[in-house]
Amino acid sequence: MPGTKEIRAKITSVKNTQKITRAMQMVATSKMRRAQERLRAARPYAEKMRAVIGNLTAANPDYRSPYLQRRTSVKSVGIIMISTDRGLAGALNANVFKQTLLLIREWQGQGAAVKLCLVGAKGMAFFRRLDTPIVASVSHLGDRPHVKDLIGTVKVMLDAYRDGNIDRLFLVNAEFVNTMTQRPIVTQILPLDPTQDGEPREHWDYIYEPEAAQILDALLIRYVESQVYRAAVENVAAEMAARMVAMKAATDNAGKLVEEMQLIYNKARQAAITKELAEIVGGASAV
Repeated sequence: MPGTKEIRAKITSVKNTQKITRAMQMVATSKMRRAQERLRAARPYAEKMRAVIGNLTAANPDYRSPYLQRRTSVKSVGIIMISTDRGLAGALNANVFKQTLLLIREWQGQGAAVKLCLVGAKGMAFFRRLDTPIVASVSHLGDRPHVKDLIGTVKVMLDAYRDGNIDRLFLVNAEFVNTMTQRPIVTQILPLDPTQDGEPREHWDYIYEPEAAQILDALLIRYVESQVYRAAVENVAAEMAARMVAMKAATDNAGKLVEEMQLIYNKARQAAITKELAEIVGGASAV
């Protein structure tokens, strides 16, 4: 059994760690609330943009944007994957990586090449070890990502789709369900399926001013940017919730460990006192 001095040092060390995890839990809780507010603000715009683009795909415009073209033969697939920049968020990143790997293997099994666009330092560190090519990446967006920080990375994938270098574009990120639940989600960004509100009764189209090509291309680019931005904001909210839960579990485990070590310390101290008393009694009997 270790001595009381060693046990006391371990208890102090665990208590110091517990203070750190408790502080990280409180910080994550505060940041999660702000991230939820930003998520609530970003979701309606992204959903409305998706609905508008869905209506456009159901229309019959004279100009057909290259971003709306559906290619029957899929030779290459692009994946935009969003991860965190820091760890200590439980299994959040691992679940997103697992979902991305499943998507990669699915399309590679169909004979399609896969190209990655990575957002987040953890994703870059993980996928650099694989053979899948990384065509664009960005990291350290902070707790408040901005669209301007994502435009360059998204443009690489948009240009690849427009030029025919990729035939499908997917987005993988952590979806914030609630404080206790965060799950990976896969969204096909391009091409977008038209909204299905029943069979259309007639063919129709919008009236564009000044011209359809300029408006449609700009709108579709903005649509993709809005989807990636919404996913980045949602990933931050999921990260803070996962970190809060993980740090709470670490704090509780540290408390249990301190209790167990305190019991061991008390037993060791009692054994030392008993030994000293026995030595004193033995010495007195010898005299």
